[in-house]
Amino acid sequence: MAFSIKEHYDFQDMLEIMKILRAPNGCPWDREQDHHSIRNNFIEETYEAVEAIDTDNVDLMREELGDVLLQVLFHCQIESEKGNFTFADVVDELAHKMIERHPHVFSTVKVNSSKEVLKNWDVIKNHTKHRDSGSEVLKAVSPALPALMRAAKVQKKAQKLGFPEEIKAEENEKTISPEKAGAYLFEAVRAVKKAGVEPEEMLSKETEAYLSRYESWEKSSGK
Repeated sequence: MAFSIKEHYDFQDMLEIMKILRAPNGCPWDREQDHHSIRNNFIEETYEAVEAIDTDNVDLMREELGDVLLQVLFHCQIESEKGNFTFADVVDELAHKMIERHPHVFSTVKVNSSKEVLKNWDVIKNHTKHRDSGSEVLKAVSPALPALMRAAKVQKKAQKLGFPEEIKAEENEKTISPEKAGAYLFEAVRAVKKAGVEPEEMLSKETEAYLSRYESWEKSSGK
């Protein structure tokens, strides 16, 4: 397949490169891949991009964002070959979403703060996703997130929905300072490991139990 070697390439060139790599005469490895076989690659590249952000390494950030983009293009090319959607479709859907969720920029809605922007975003998102209950909102938090990140996000959303904080009586008077929070979590992991179970697995199960408790509370309180 013909391809012009250049000193500088643009986005259309990258789309063509991805297409060539997956073509019958392209790269055997690239041709063998599917969504599941490159799933972990997506996760790894994302974390490496996050590392570049955390370290303020601009050169590394440029490289790693490119690697994340490659994963997006790879998945889009796989679906394009199946006739399901293309990268252009992804961009089109994203553009529509951004316009719809920023009515204070692209329409006549007025906001006075970032807090109002986020509130409107959630309202619009839940409406378009047809999430009519708090339970549906909480269950929409991806189970694929790291367990701690998911637990924190679920708790934050639940509290915004009015779910009372669950604090055991003996812990009611305890306050953990920000300085000690990391050590507290670290020791919690140590204790869980000592009990012979995996922290990620246990926290995921506890989050599921929390979701069940929220759902029961929602039904009983008529929310």
